[in-house]
Amino acid sequence: MGNPFLKKQWSPYLVGLGIGVLSWFAFATADHPLGITTAFEHGAAMIGQAIAPTLAENNEYFSEETPKISWETMLVVGVFFGALMSSAWSGDREKTVVPAIWEQRFGPSVAGRLTAAFFGAGLMMFGARLAQGCTSGHGISGTLQLAASSWVFSILFFGTGIITALLMYGRKGVTHV
Repeated sequence: MGNPFLKKQWSPYLVGLGIGVLSWFAFATADHPLGITTAFEHGAAMIGQAIAPTLAENNEYFSEETPKISWETMLVVGVFFGALMSSAWSGDREKTVVPAIWEQRFGPSVAGRLTAAFFGAGLMMFGARLAQGCTSGHGISGTLQLAASSWVFSILFFGTGIITALLMYGRKGVTHV
């Protein structure tokens, strides 16, 4: 069978089981669902406090929230370094900055690709905060709890992703990725 950390692809069933166990562990030890965007929200708030403390004093957000480095922040750090280690160990780290499908549709500009990725990530973060949860919060923890709002969010998230891919690349481009 070999070392699973050297594999380029894992069984989606085993990964799903692992995420389920991690979610149970989060509920049992922190009494909180898995989620990532709150860590970014708190990080941005702490930066805001450091840069403009007088603005932060008058901001209603700080009367309701105490931004902090929490286990959610450590989850973000763990996801980043886990992905980095996984790609290094499995040899599945792609050096391509501009994928072929992007280049065919939008051209070879690295700056254009990175700019689009940055603004796309910002739009995703805005949507996640607006929905009061991200794909991991709603898609994993919320659906595991059978929360109707999380099921609606997940269906809309996947549906919007499909529609966006079709609009950006067309049917032929999406099926030949």
